[in-house]
Amino acid sequence: MQIILASAKIMNDRLKSIPDISLSIPRFQNEAEAFAKDMAQYSTETIAEILGCSMQIAAQNKLRFMQFFEDKPKLPAILAYHGQAYKHLKAEILTADDLNYSQGKLWITSFLYGLLRPLDGIQPYRMEGLVELPSGEGQNQFGFWKSRLTDLLIDGIKADDGILVHLATEEYQHLFDWQRVRKEVRIVQPLFYVRKGGDLKIQAVWAKTCRGAMTRFIIQNRITNPDDLSAFSYEGFTYKPNLGEPDYPHFIK
Repeated sequence: MQIILASAKIMNDRLKSIPDISLSIPRFQNEAEAFAKDMAQYSTETIAEILGCSMQIAAQNKLRFMQFFEDKPKLPAILAYHGQAYKHLKAEILTADDLNYSQGKLWITSFLYGLLRPLDGIQPYRMEGLVELPSGEGQNQFGFWKSRLTDLLIDGIKADDGILVHLATEEYQHLFDWQRVRKEVRIVQPLFYVRKGGDLKIQAVWAKTCRGAMTRFIIQNRITNPDDLSAFSYEGFTYKPNLGEPDYPHFIK
């Protein structure tokens, strides 16, 4: 059973300590470096425009891209991101055994690096899916990565047991030929709802929270059967067997 989780815009530039683990090299390191070189050549104003961010964030990331090729310590991807899902994944409390186990189970989507494994050593960055760069072969990041990532993901899932637990945000589906992925493997997509009166609503912050926490739950408990996801509970969210379908388990708060 494989897991897919989205990357995050918020990243750590450094960590107080890194577990005693060996870092791997991202599969698409060369492509990431080419994109970083493209970005480093832009002005802060241009970066702010193409990333749709503030001048402060643009300046921070121009510096990051300019330093991309310096001999700086890299961070394992699972610890490099610090968005809502990762705050609740709490990778910093995972053991070295947990982290090594996650290396063969978790995929992290990235607009800069394509697909990452948890222990891939990466640099902090900011990137968006609609950005078109000189190294992108005339396509935005979604288009560039689709032909490169679809087979990689499908083959990785099939090499396990043919099941993918989809915990990424739907935006990242566009990095793949998602119809092909759905056709060739079984996708289990947990859904997290907040009950408001008689209505069930998906709230982005809670959904990201639970996706990160469920990723940790799967890793720590070595879950290999989707049926065992029903034991997951977090911050008031619990499984409701009378709702949803087997491939869309519902967790309600």
